[in-house]
Parts: sequence; C-alpha cells; structure tokens
Amino acid sequence: MFDRSSGVLMHITSLPSPHGIGSLGKTAHDFVDFLADAGQTYWQVLPLGHIGFGESPYQCYSAAAGNPYLIDLDLLVRDGLLTADEVAAADAAMDACAMPDHVDFVSLAATRWPLLRRAAARVHVLEQKQLDIFCAAHADWLPDYALFMALKDHFGGRALWEWDDPSIVERRPEALSTYRALLADDIAFYTFVQFLFFTQWDELHRYANKKGIHIIGDIPIYVSPDSADVWAHPPLFKLRPDRSPRMIAGVPPDYFSATGQLWGNPVYDWKEHERTGYAWWIWRIHTNMALFDVIRLDHFRGFEAFWEVKAGEQTAIHGAWKRGPGMKLFRAIGTALGDVPFIAEDLGVQTERMRALLTATGFPGMRVLIFGFDAEGDSDHLPHNYPVHSIVYTSTHDSQTVCEQVMDVCTAEEKQFAYRYLRSSMSEALGWSAIKSVFASPACIAMTTMQDILSLGADARMNIPATVGGNWRWRVRRDAINPQVASMLREITKTYKR
Repeated sequence: MFDRSSGVLMHITSLPSPHGIGSLGKTAHDFVDFLADAGQTYWQVLPLGHIGFGESPYQCYSAAAGNPYLIDLDLLVRDGLLTADEVAAADAAMDACAMPDHVDFVSLAATRWPLLRRAAARVHVLEQKQLDIFCAAHADWLPDYALFMALKDHFGGRALWEWDDPSIVERRPEALSTYRALLADDIAFYTFVQFLFFTQWDELHRYANKKGIHIIGDIPIYVSPDSADVWAHPPLFKLRPDRSPRMIAGVPPDYFSATGQLWGNPVYDWKEHERTGYAWWIWRIHTNMALFDVIRLDHFRGFEAFWEVKAGEQTAIHGAWKRGPGMKLFRAIGTALGDVPFIAEDLGVQTERMRALLTATGFPGMRVLIFGFDAEGDSDHLPHNYPVHSIVYTSTHDSQTVCEQVMDVCTAEEKQFAYRYLRSSMSEALGWSAIKSVFASPACIAMTTMQDILSLGADARMNIPATVGGNWRWRVRRDAINPQVASMLREITKTYKR
C-alpha cells in the first residue's frame, strides 16, 4: 500500500531547458527543487527510451536504451566534451524554426546528432575505466542495441525488415562478425551516447531521491516493431520470416477513436514467453527498477486479454481478443525480483477478468477526473468514488487538459455539472479547482499535470491517441515554474494531508 501522497506528471522533454528540448541538466534539477518546495512526493515521466516512429516515447528502438535527445549539452560542455561555441552555433541553426513552448523535432534531429558525434570524438577526456564499468553493467542489451542502430544507419534508416542483407536480419553468426568489424566506429558511438545518457540520468535520479522526490516511470506494454528487441529476440513476437510483424496490437473502437487504435507493435507470443519462464519480461522489469522508484504498467488490460489485428489492416476494427499471460507473468516477476512497486494503467473498458487480475496482483489502478463529467451517471472517475488503493489524475498525457475538456469538449449540461462539482465558476482557474478535488479524494496517490497546474487548454495537449505527427511537443515556459505556483500547490497538498 502506498502512503497518502501526491505528485506531478510532466515528461523530461517538456522542461524549459535551453537548446530546444527538455534535458537532464540544470533545469531538471531545478524542477526537482520546485516539486520539493511544493511538498510533492512524486515526479512521473513518460518512457525514457530512444524515440523512433512519430517521436513517440511509446515507439522506441530499444526497451532499455535512453533517449539521446535528453542528454544535456551544458553538462557536456562542463565535462569538456563540447565547447560553448559549438552549442551556440547549433542553437543558432535551430532558432529559425524553433518555438519556446514546443519541441521542433526536425530541427533538433538536424543539429543534435552532429554535436553528439563531436562529443564522442573527445571520449579521451574521460576515464576509460568509467566506460568499461558502464559497458559491463549493461552487457545484456547494449551490444545488440548499438549494433542495431549502426545497422539502421548503414541501411539508410530503413526498418529492420527492409535491410538489404537477409543474413544480418536473421543474425547469422558470420554476418554478425562481419558487421561488428565493419561498423565498429558507429557501434562505439552509440555505446558512448548511452553512457552519457545513463550518467546524467543517474545523477538526476540520485538528486531527486536526496530531495525526497520519487520518480514514477512508464513501461509501454509493447515494443516497437523496428527495434533491437525484436531483432535480438524474434521468437518472442508474432513475426513473418522477414521479421516484420505478422499480428499487431491495438484496441477496438473506444472513447478516443471510432475505428479503434492501430498501434502497429508486434504482439507477444506468450506461449514462448511462458516456455522461457518469462525471462525477457523479468529482465525488462529489473532494468526499469534501476531507473525508477515506481513503475507504471501501460495498458494493463493487455496482460489479461489483448486486441490482435492482422498486419496490413487499415484500422483496428477487424481484430480479435486473445488471452494474455495473466498472473503467471506476475508470479514469475515476483519470484525473481520480489515486491515491485507497480501501478496498473487500467483505463478504458474493464472486464470482470481484468478486474480479477488487478485484484490478484494487488496493484493500484487509475482514475482520471476529466473522464467523470457525466451529468446523469455516477462515474468511477469522480473523486468521491475513488478507491483508497488507487492513483488518480486530474488529466493525463493522453487526454485533454482539464480546461480543454470542460471548455471545448463537454456538452453544455456536462460543463455546468463540472463547474458545480469542482465548486468553480468560469472566472476561476479550473486547473486549481480540479487539483483540489482530486487531492481531497480518498485515493492514496493524487497526481496532476503541469498543464492543469497552469490551467492551460488545447494548445498544451501532449498527445492525441490514434494520431501520428504533432504530438509529444509541448514545453512549459520557464517563468511558469516559480515560487508562487509552488506555494499554491504546497498549500493544497498540506490542506488535504498529502
């Protein structure tokens, strides 16, 4: 059972760091200070992986590798790996199209990789022993990831199943040896980039814990089809012989989309996972335990039953429910790793089987305030109905903000109900009213977002599910993270005994 507490959801990329994207340096440490001053216990972030398709943190090239864009450039200057002039020149090249409250991923890609290449060329300024220790500690995934990324570059960025050489797609031993020699420099580069990421992340994580802030991390249930995980472990997924997905994941038509959501990720061959004693999942959870203090399991329902669609379908409508691993997986994880502090993302349509699995695991489920503004019913998402053993949100990274939901989405009747329930009026800051309602609830953990703290609307949306492009870009303005806001949040937190 978690203690009565609270926190803020905001991804690293949304920080107001210099150089075009939120990063792991001073601004991240300053945000930890803000959370501590505001009396918070948790900082929740999205997956930290090396983003691929659509810049989504839920579509990464590896289940273990970190996002190179999060590496703080000023720390690299501090460590002698870059010069201030080199960073300034890259900033100048980005400024023509960069916006202070959005990440420009196209401009970022054009300027960031050359800087990281320059830093890697100066690896000699660091102690080789540090790199050797890092490589040994991550030997279970790092070599495959670094070779996979080097191969992607070699084959023009194309997806795994589009590489020109079937022998390396199939990981034949002679091909692995050949390409490791041929691409040694690029392999060393991607290895070094991960060293930089983990060094900076570990420093931030330690600082947060020292300040009393625990980090909630997010594990996507699926991995990207174009990933080192699929390439290195093909029997664990339902694939075609060329390693492209044969069956893909998604969800049927729901609140977010009339045609469902077609994610494109290969679904797991759970029989093969069971045969191996769920070794890959145990490794995955163990890896994330080193990164985070609490782990949120995305799309928890998929562990009970998952929506499977034949690859090539244009929507998720023509799919079928298949049984997931259920408690067999979580018993195996518990036996191997002990009690892991999990949170289950159990949103959407809930079945009796899924509720039974959640009860059997003992994990807290989720509730989201903005899903509860039903003027006629008595929604489970309204704070007076929250279970004590739950983690609850004003809104999430996948939803509208409170202000957008009430002002732009709710019907006139729902809007009036929302105002009454939140004890608010159109002239008040809806975000703060929502925070008070959620923080006053019985739930053990109450979370809000920076968007709701600032009462922002549609322009601050982080992600629109079932869409590609234009997502994951929002950034908070530097002056919005200030002592006055921290004081207001601390007062609410203190009032409701969190």
